Amino acid sequence: MTERARAETEHSGPGREPARRTARKPVAAGLTAAEVAERVARGEVNDVPVRSSRSAAEIVRANVFTRFNAIIGVLFVIILIVGPLQDGLFGFVIVANTGIGIVQELRAKKTLDSLAVIGEARPTVRRDGAPAEIPTSAVVLGDVIELGPGDKVIVDGEVLESDGLEIDESLLTGEADPVVKKPGEAAMSGSFVVAGSGAFTATKVGRQAYAAQLAEEASRFTLVHSELRSGISRILKYVTWMMIPTAIGLVLSHLLTLGLPGDEAIRRMVAGIVPMIPEGLVLLTSVAFAIGVIRLGRKKCLVQELPAIEGLARVDVVCLDKTGTLTEGGMDVNGLRSLDGDETQVKQVLGALGACDPRPNASLQAIIEAYPADHGWRCTRALPFSSARKYSGAALNGPDGESTTWLLGAPDVLLPAGDHRLTEIDGLNAQGLRVLLLARTEHELDDPDVTRGVRPAALVVLEQRLRPDAPDTLRYFAEQGVRAKVISGDNAVSVGAVAGKLGLPGADAPVDARELPGETEASAAAVEQGAVFGRVTPQQKRAMVAALQLRGHTVAMTGDGVNDVLALKDADIGVAMGSGSEATRAVAQIVLLDNSFATLPSVVAEGRRVIGNITRVATLFLTKTVYSVLLAILVACCQIPYPYLPRHLTLLSTLTIGIPAFFLALAPNKERARPHFVRRVMRYAVPSGLITGLAAFTTYLLARSYYSGPGALPAETSAATLTLFLAAMWVLAIIARPYTWWRIALVLAMGLAFLAVLATPWLQRFFDLRLVGTTMPWAAVAIAVVAAVLLELTWRWVGRRFPA
Repeated sequence: MTERARAETEHSGPGREPARRTARKPVAAGLTAAEVAERVARGEVNDVPVRSSRSAAEIVRANVFTRFNAIIGVLFVIILIVGPLQDGLFGFVIVANTGIGIVQELRAKKTLDSLAVIGEARPTVRRDGAPAEIPTSAVVLGDVIELGPGDKVIVDGEVLESDGLEIDESLLTGEADPVVKKPGEAAMSGSFVVAGSGAFTATKVGRQAYAAQLAEEASRFTLVHSELRSGISRILKYVTWMMIPTAIGLVLSHLLTLGLPGDEAIRRMVAGIVPMIPEGLVLLTSVAFAIGVIRLGRKKCLVQELPAIEGLARVDVVCLDKTGTLTEGGMDVNGLRSLDGDETQVKQVLGALGACDPRPNASLQAIIEAYPADHGWRCTRALPFSSARKYSGAALNGPDGESTTWLLGAPDVLLPAGDHRLTEIDGLNAQGLRVLLLARTEHELDDPDVTRGVRPAALVVLEQRLRPDAPDTLRYFAEQGVRAKVISGDNAVSVGAVAGKLGLPGADAPVDARELPGETEASAAAVEQGAVFGRVTPQQKRAMVAALQLRGHTVAMTGDGVNDVLALKDADIGVAMGSGSEATRAVAQIVLLDNSFATLPSVVAEGRRVIGNITRVATLFLTKTVYSVLLAILVACCQIPYPYLPRHLTLLSTLTIGIPAFFLALAPNKERARPHFVRRVMRYAVPSGLITGLAAFTTYLLARSYYSGPGALPAETSAATLTLFLAAMWVLAIIARPYTWWRIALVLAMGLAFLAVLATPWLQRFFDLRLVGTTMPWAAVAIAVVAAVLLELTWRWVGRRFPA
């Protein structure tokens, strides 16, 4: 933490509440159009691109320059040298796969960039003496930028005006308490306003300002931690380690032991190495994520980090902020109950309080609409509302010239415990109504004891607008085994009543966060058990998220206000409303641009589709890797030629893995997301690969003893290829379950395609496949049937022994 920030925090220490004067006129008119043009010409512009996706060049580079593309590229060049061309078909398949990946990511980029424009923060600057909203990238050095609650400090600057301006720098310094900012003090970019308003001059823009880096990182199409990606990377690392010794062993055995010509030995080595590489697995993972981004983009859901789709599908606890999430942003005044008999004065005071705040929250906005300001009242000092203290205030001069000080906020905060009025207020809260207390105080606004001895004047009863889609969304989470917890700064009874109307289980036992035990373990247990929490401070929200994570939960947090920022940042998945503050949108991984809470089930469904389908296709790819490694080891140990040429395995991989995997990876899938991706894939892939490889090798050995003469090797290879294809097709048939019409059609189409190759003379010659006689081909089929039975029994045993 900087010395300046520390000094400011100490100055605003506990109990010190800043007061502000709203009558102050702006002290700076801002830059003129000519001055702006001059700075633009000098390059003094905040021109750091705030991207929601990687650039086109980065997308191409990431898809082309991969470890396995490099390996396959080298092998392809080798085949081009030794020939024939049909043994290099795997190279063209990789080119096609890479092209598909690039096209899909570019589509996702287009979707994200268009959504990012909708959700982009537009700061208010003063130009030619008038406020104007401009894109972040249009801010220039020396611009005067206005600030209000929820606004993010986008560039480094110096405070010019401060009307009770409080800035939270915890995302930068870790300091929990907001810092009171006065004119002449620094505004640290990347921080955000929690209360008050003001303006500052931009002193650092572009890449010199930390805020630009923060915003770019927050909204980039990043590939951050993902169990799918990390699991696949681990698998690929193991495959790479196996490839090198296998390649050396194959070449040496074919050259030295078997005495094959150099070109033939190289072809057999390439044939043994290429199928080990699950080259399409990374591609299909990227494509599945990209398609998910496009689908969600159509529902106005901005996914700022790719794995957020996967992450939300793994969530088992979702923490919801009531206001703006379960309820709509606006409120209506349901009634006014005067407590001192002078209702006319109460309405006038309420109107004056509304006029004191240039950026009213939803509660105050409802009061402003119900009680317009009376120009006979003048605000001399004001205390802005903050989530930490739960009230606001103002010093007013009335029409008679008398100066009075008023507070407006939570009754259970302003009134002492046991006050008889709290009973009536609890009754209103139990109906789901929100109640604010207007009270008069004899203390100054900056007095630590400002709430002591207040004289209640009126109760303002507010009615919140429930989101019509909230009940269905909560019901969906309950059906999916995801626990929903409402964490709000409002009165616990009121929050419980709202949650009860929406059908949330446990809403009948709301918890007041002020009564949570101080001991960490006891508090965590209470958070675990409870479903509705009220009077929660921003720091408590953060602590609750951390407590749930420590207990092994994957936590999502939704919110729209500055009091949600810290919890959103620390949650596994942060979900912000599009109408929320700049700060919440910057730290969230998912932004619901249309503010529809009902979009979350769609995000969960996309995540489950990606996780479930990638698990399926990964099993296909790794089955091939296992049987390829097994075949390479067996032929080396038995000192016989590798049974296949590259063209054979390219054909088999395309029909049993490549084409089917593409369709299966993008199909609907409602399976619940489960952890331990690598373990779950390998427990099926290893036995499947071993059975398939042993079946193919058995057929190859029988064919070697059955056939003789100059044409023996093609006949042996063809028989072994038939067994390998049929066994691999049965693995595909198992993975394609549960069957639908299109899945059955897909499997049948792949089988018919292989039959077409065997029945078409020029395709026979091209792939060097020719079944000789009837005895050995039928033996190959019989061995494949035995393998299919073993595969079926093994999959069922694994399913029972290791239930998901």
